[in-house]
Amino acid sequence: MAEKRDFYEILGVSRNATKEELKKAYRQMAIKYHPDKNPGDKEAEEKFKEAAEAYEVLSDDNKRARYDQFGHAGMSNSGGGGFGHDWTIDDIFSQFGDIFGGHFGSFGGFGGFGGSSRGRSHRTTRGTDLRVKVKLNLKEIANGVEKKIKVNKYVPCQSCHGTGAANGSGYSTCSTCRGTGYVTRVANTILGQMQTSSPCPTCNGEGKIITNKCTACNGEGVIRDSEVITIKIPAGVAEGMQLNVSGKGNAARRGGVPGDLLVVIEEEKHPELIRDGNDLIYNLSISIPDAILGAPVEIPTIEGKVKIKIEHGTQPGKILRLRGKGLPDINGYSRGDLLVAVNVYIPKTLSKDEKALMEKLSASPSFKPDPYEKTSFFEKMRGYFE
Repeated sequence: MAEKRDFYEILGVSRNATKEELKKAYRQMAIKYHPDKNPGDKEAEEKFKEAAEAYEVLSDDNKRARYDQFGHAGMSNSGGGGFGHDWTIDDIFSQFGDIFGGHFGSFGGFGGFGGSSRGRSHRTTRGTDLRVKVKLNLKEIANGVEKKIKVNKYVPCQSCHGTGAANGSGYSTCSTCRGTGYVTRVANTILGQMQTSSPCPTCNGEGKIITNKCTACNGEGVIRDSEVITIKIPAGVAEGMQLNVSGKGNAARRGGVPGDLLVVIEEEKHPELIRDGNDLIYNLSISIPDAILGAPVEIPTIEGKVKIKIEHGTQPGKILRLRGKGLPDINGYSRGDLLVAVNVYIPKTLSKDEKALMEKLSASPSFKPDPYEKTSFFEKMRGYFE
């Protein structure tokens, strides 16, 4: 699968572009690559869809914030783009028709281009988005995981298959708009006659009216129910990250486009490991004799316990780095490390014999601090955190 292009690059705008600049850029792209203007041109059609995908994400404040922080990985549960749907051209017209004053395609100046049947497609409703929280432990974050969750939401009515019409019945053409879904008004102004179009108030832009409503859903085409949804969460996600599962939100009235399911990541705290970006930190306490003589110790990792060797003469505050034992980057570029911060435990109370031994050792030259050692523990640590 080809790598997705940057959404800002697709629309030809800067990363700090305003909403008006985004809308203007998208309108220009849609006019340029509109299928009616480029009949049979598959490349133009793909660019038309690509521009709609970019605008759908960048025009939404929440989606744009996620995209700016996480890129394409933050817009889909599979790491793809945020548009997600295999939407048809008509779906795009219905979703963004308001940008072009009612009829998506009524741009003017293209001969028959603005008056095509596609430009006057009926209004399609879209279901609302849903948001759920999913809690993950470090092992699930490190390896990626598939979760099944039960979501209460609006689903298509089984009695009428989401149409809203009772079995055996159908629809009649709306007499107000004559099936177009829109009503056109002409007003005289000082600049001449101005024509405006808006969704038909009788049929709500659908162009048709149900002759016999389904009693199970009262003609809405949706009912309240639950659905078990499988979510594939990629490795490397972080606390607060939001993934987009396309088409798994609330169903839309009478066969419209379903909303999306927004999955917010919550991270369970590990009892021993601390996350710092893609790195993990473990605070290891060792005894004075082990610091002096060296000793093998066990430390926890995501996959289980491992043994490492503490070298003799290890100083308090020493950082041991285990390469590649941290968390993967969500974009798959690298993997963090496991940092073991060594702390030497100093007992608060000693027996009489232990105290005598310490007094004897303190007189030994080997236990005298090096007067030429000027680097403090805090200065050592500063180099890591900066």
